[in-house]
Parts: sequence; structure tokens; C-alpha cells
Amino acid sequence: MPNPIFSNLPTTIFEEMSGLARTLGAVNLGQGFPDDPGPEAIRARAADAVLNGYNQYPPMAGLPELRQAVAAHYARTQGLDLDWASEVTITSGATEALAAAFLALIEPGDEVVVFQPVYDAYLPLIRRAGGVPKLVSLQPPRWRFDRAMLEAAFTERTRFVVLNNPNNPAGTVLPDEDLALLAELCVARDVTAICDEVWEQVVFGSARHRPLIAFPGMRERCVKIGSAGKMFGLTGWKVGFLCAAPELTHSLARAHQFLTFTTPPNLQTAVAWGLQNSDDWFRQMPRDLERSRDRLAEGLKREGFAVLASAGTYFLNVDLAASGVTEPDRDFCLRAVKEAGVAAIPVSALYEEDAVTAIVRLCFSKRDETLDAGIARLARARELSVQDRMVGEG
Repeated sequence: MPNPIFSNLPTTIFEEMSGLARTLGAVNLGQGFPDDPGPEAIRARAADAVLNGYNQYPPMAGLPELRQAVAAHYARTQGLDLDWASEVTITSGATEALAAAFLALIEPGDEVVVFQPVYDAYLPLIRRAGGVPKLVSLQPPRWRFDRAMLEAAFTERTRFVVLNNPNNPAGTVLPDEDLALLAELCVARDVTAICDEVWEQVVFGSARHRPLIAFPGMRERCVKIGSAGKMFGLTGWKVGFLCAAPELTHSLARAHQFLTFTTPPNLQTAVAWGLQNSDDWFRQMPRDLERSRDRLAEGLKREGFAVLASAGTYFLNVDLAASGVTEPDRDFCLRAVKEAGVAAIPVSALYEEDAVTAIVRLCFSKRDETLDAGIARLARARELSVQDRMVGEG
């Protein structure tokens, strides 16, 4: 019989909205992928490696040159001292890294603190591992937690906390005081943190990403997950990084070997080269995305939308209620894609309980013409929504 943990799950909101966008020919500001094809030099390395390089099974933990490059990258950019041989594992994307972490570490009955809105893979994977999610609800516009919220969620059965920072969908980059608070509780309660940090290179302005593993007491109790797909705008490559202390890494690698075992060697070769040769990319890419963020935000404001701040990721959010739209976010998003030709993500779909229902997430990692078309079509969706409300009130 099918297992109900998975068989009863709906199609993800990302696939639903992207599917409607494809079917209806809509502008897709929903799913988070860039219009840009990614750095040409890195793509050329991958092409050369598949034609002229090694195409058989690479080592289960990943090519040594990529593991070395990951450790060196984090040493340069985040001041981390990782041993590539015992603390870095290459995975087939960050979602596989998350699955490996949950399946390797969670024992049946363990409580796992999770912040919502939540990336949709977390909860089914935690439950498949036997874990019991304990949800902490973050609220717009700040999307931050405090001591009271954490202390209410942590119990004597809490074994893990899952942190996504920078945060999708909120677009927030947590300040040091929030991270220090979480680290303090993890140390005091002997809790391991599983940190989804795939957006670590995509931060804007004065925001700075600090990994939780760098905070006092967290070196031995933190799993750090990164993504080459997000770093280089190559989301289809699915090359992820698992970084943790040797004892944790031993367990993580045992799970990884029975999930995907390994990752295409040509992509690993190209990512290793990219991490060593992309300083210009890492400087310019956030600036380009920040410009796109501002273009989308300013265009939406001109059309009467209330736009929330975005300090990182590919995403910004609009507050429908503050924009004069009274229908729930999911209804608005369905109207937008079907009647106005633009796909967006209702943030309520990323809550399991007590959902915030007035926030819509938009992806700005798009060409100017795509953003401009999206703005015009969202304005049309807002106009139709307001018209229908006025007719109903009349």
C-alpha cells in the first residue's frame, strides 16, 4: 500500500503555478529560477568535462577537488575552517542534502523545531524520518523570532532545529542577535541545527550572511547546507554541499550513499573550477539581482502594491491587504495566472497551520522585459480583484 506520508501530499505550489504558467503562456514570477543561463565559463567547463573528462562513478563523498574547493570557498568568504576530507560531502542538490540530514540524524519521536513559512520539502521528509515537527510561525513584515517563541517551541524532546537563512520566501537575512539567541538555546538544550543556507551568496546592500556553525558552541552541533545551483544561478544542476563535524558527517554520508550515491562528475568538476575562479561573479551577481529587485519593487509600488523589504534570495513579497486586495493570497494568485497571465506564489501554501493569507511571493531573477510584463499583469489582476469586490459590495 502507498505510504500516506507521501501519497496524500498535494502537488507542490511551485509545480502547480509553474504548470499553469506553461499551459496558459503566463509570465512566471512564481518559481525561483533565473532567466539568465548562468556563468558561461562554468558551463563551458562542464561541457568540456563531459566530452573529455571522466564520466564513470565519482567517489561517493564527491570529487576531492570539489570538496577542497568548497572548504576553501567557505574559508575565504565566511572564515570557516573545514577539513575537506572529513567534513564536506557533495550531494545531488540541497534537497538531497536535507533528506540525508533528516534521515541520518532523526530518530522516531524526536521533536524538530521548524519555522514557517517553510520550504515545502521539510515537513514530509522530517515525518518520513520519524520526526515530530514543532512549528514556529513567523509573521510579516519582519519575519523574525524571539526568545519567547523559541522557548515555547523547545521541549525536553527537542533534538533538532531547521533554519533557512537567508530565508525563502521572506527574503530576510537574520541579524547576529537572532542567530546568537538560537545558538544559545541549541547549546543549552543540546540541540543540533540543520541549516539550509543555499541563498548565502545572494544578499544585498548592507546585509551580511553569517553561518550558524560559526557561533560559539555550534561547530560540533551544526549541519551546514549549501547549493552551487543558487550560487551560480544554475538551478538545474542540483549540486549541493553538506558540511559538518566528522561524527555528523559520518552519519550524513551513510544516508547520502543510499539516496543518490553520487553526483554527475562533469558538474562537480565545473563547480570546483567556479568556486576557485568566480570572485567577479560573486561581487557582481548580487548587484545585478538587487537592481532587478528594485525594478520590480518600484514598478509594483507605482501600481499601488505594498511591497515588503527583501535583503536576500530571488524573492520579494507584496502585502495584498495593504494593497487594497481583500481576497486571500491563493485566490488572488489563481486569478492572476488565469485572468491576467502572471504566476506568483501564495505564501499561505508554505504554512501548515495558522497561515498568513495576505502575502504573495514574486521572483525577480528575471530579465527586465519579463519583470515589466509581470508588473503590468499583476496590476491588471489587482484591478480585477478590486472591481469584483466593489461589485460584490454594491
